[in-house]
Amino acid sequence: MPVKNIVRGQKVSYEMRERAKKLRREMTPAEKILWKELRANKLNGLHFRRQQVVHGYFPDFYCHQHELIVELDGGIHELQKEYDSEREAYLISLGFRIIRFKNEEITHNLKSVLQKIVDECKPGD
Repeated sequence: MPVKNIVRGQKVSYEMRERAKKLRREMTPAEKILWKELRANKLNGLHFRRQQVVHGYFPDFYCHQHELIVELDGGIHELQKEYDSEREAYLISLGFRIIRFKNEEITHNLKSVLQKIVDECKPGD
């Protein structure tokens, strides 16, 4: 499978780049924990980016090679279920795969979360 780098064919405004930078600086505790395990290709050599602009959205983590978006759901997501659902449907329609975890899964069962991410990226998926 060829390695895919950035999401091609999308226009990213200055404002979007700045928003992504701000989100990277202000990660939640759960995002920090997961990023420690994903950064620098630590998880099975998979390359992830944080808050990569993907067609106007800012997924928590994105693996280009497998077009996999990893989202962490904290309390705010209980208040925006409809938005999340519409956003997810749109990204899936573009060919992205999305896996979601609750923040508690990161803090209490990180090993299982990492295994699920690896499983999503196995050849043939």
